[in-house]
Amino acid sequence: MKTQMKTRCFILWIALLLVHARFADAHAFLDRADPKVGSRIHASPTEVKVWFTQKLVAVFCNLQVFDETGKEVDKHDKKLDGSDPALLIVSVPPLKPGKYKVVWRATSVDTHVTHGDFTFEVVP
Repeated sequence: MKTQMKTRCFILWIALLLVHARFADAHAFLDRADPKVGSRIHASPTEVKVWFTQKLVAVFCNLQVFDETGKEVDKHDKKLDGSDPALLIVSVPPLKPGKYKVVWRATSVDTHVTHGDFTFEVVP
């Protein structure tokens, strides 16, 4: 009887570890972006797109673009893509040559929050 109980406890413990491990990496991390992280582009984009590794909750996400002086230059219209809930998009006006910083905050459907930033440069 004690052996069966120990075996059941051990199996339960292993199951809990596996479940915890599955959720431990369930964060929305930056997968890729357009313009690409650190890129130098010759034409101003009309949008900045950021793909994440998890589906997002739009109301708790943010995507902003800043110029070299720290002024926010995006159109304040961040949204999730209608066909890809892991893609966050914000529109930008025509950007002058210079370096731009993209700042993001992502909340995945499992409520985990991640944040970060990257730059890209528009060159003549």
